Amino acid sequence: MNLPRALPWLDERRSALLAEMGVSPWWRPRALLPRPPGGSDTATPIGTTVRAAPSPHAGQAMQPGASTPRDPTPRSDPAAHTDLAALDWPELEAAIHACRRCGLGACRQQAVPGVGDRRPTWLIVGEAPGEEEDRQGEPFVGRAGRLLDRMLAALDLQRGHGVYIANVLKCRPPRNRNPEPEEIARCAPFLLRQIALLQPRIVLALGRFAAQTLLAEGGCLSPEEALRTPLGRLRGRVFQARLGALTLPMVVSYHPAYLLRNPADKGKAWVDLCLAADTLALTEASAAGAAG
Repeated sequence: MNLPRALPWLDERRSALLAEMGVSPWWRPRALLPRPPGGSDTATPIGTTVRAAPSPHAGQAMQPGASTPRDPTPRSDPAAHTDLAALDWPELEAAIHACRRCGLGACRQQAVPGVGDRRPTWLIVGEAPGEEEDRQGEPFVGRAGRLLDRMLAALDLQRGHGVYIANVLKCRPPRNRNPEPEEIARCAPFLLRQIALLQPRIVLALGRFAAQTLLAEGGCLSPEEALRTPLGRLRGRVFQARLGALTLPMVVSYHPAYLLRNPADKGKAWVDLCLAADTLALTEASAAGAAG
């Protein structure tokens, strides 16, 4: 998708001004905008830890005569200035619960870091918490969660035993709307740190936003290509995603919430699960042969 050249290129100062006026950019994040010739501002790739985030206090206009802060990051957000790569599990989860990198932190009931085995074989990544997840603080609960549990049971797997479940976004978007690119960009570093700690052996990305984020982060596709490629064309393939220091096989499939609305595609999801299971078996057999 080609972006109009008329869309403004936001540096940190302009982002801060918009945030103070309660205005959220409706276009894509800076990483995907065409850079102005000779501009000194550097694009931030999706998933890169952002040191300074716009104020999340949407709807509060800047007072006349107020000066623009040099650092627009809210001082109440300890996670914004934290080196996530240095955090262990308790510190990482505390940072997620305290996060105010985007406006979602102000409207959630609670953050939803993830749940499951912290030395998993399988990592299941969804898109964002829904209403019930926001209430309970656990991903994939309710009808979609029960369907995911049945999908895992078909592979003789179960939640918490060799499986860790997380979302790209750790907070629920209002009214379950789609995640915005800026929200993904600011939340993805938490997921990348989780992957570094978990060290899973295979990743199953469920839904369009999980697939786009991990494929772009893993260097499998450019951000632009990931955005414009339909989920159906990403299925049926095994990607090798370079996520931090790890290179992991990754399979893309439909989100359980989508399958509840489109039960005819459950057969396709089963094919995806079988592909992931077969890939894992081949990977482990190859590793065992190399070790022997």
